[in-house]
Amino acid sequence: MLKKYLWVFLWSMVPLVELRGAIPIAYWTKAADPNFNLLTAYILIAIGNMLPVPFIYFFARTVLEWGKDKPVIGKFFSFCLSKGEKGGKKLQEKAGQGLFIALMLFVGIPLPGTGAWTGTLAASILDMGFKKSVLAVVCGVALAGIIIGTASSLGLGAWIGITT
Repeated sequence: MLKKYLWVFLWSMVPLVELRGAIPIAYWTKAADPNFNLLTAYILIAIGNMLPVPFIYFFARTVLEWGKDKPVIGKFFSFCLSKGEKGGKKLQEKAGQGLFIALMLFVGIPLPGTGAWTGTLAASILDMGFKKSVLAVVCGVALAGIIIGTASSLGLGAWIGITT
């Protein structure tokens, strides 16, 4: 059982997958194993999704700037830096003084390219304070968890209803 919890925890730490992919994995695991506790999985998924945030905030920008001119990794690092800068500028333009709410919604609305990783990188690029950034990302992750959890629950219920 521990292996299943570790699996969803690790998936929640993967960029682009994050919480948005780990919650449906948890629901499928629950469907296969009724003893799998979704509340425990949600807590582990949230922790796993938030664990990289301080490292991203403090180090990602520096590492990306350093690597954007390197031969093998340069294109990918430039892409990541560009994505963070575009996300940050878009947030700042739309938000003005409401940057906290904008960052929370950016992280919380489950669309491709939004999430804790991109939101934290954007906050770092915008020089938004660490505490304010982390709080906005935590709130956004909670919002995304509610949205994805509801969608997964409804989707899995519909799938079970159709196939049985």
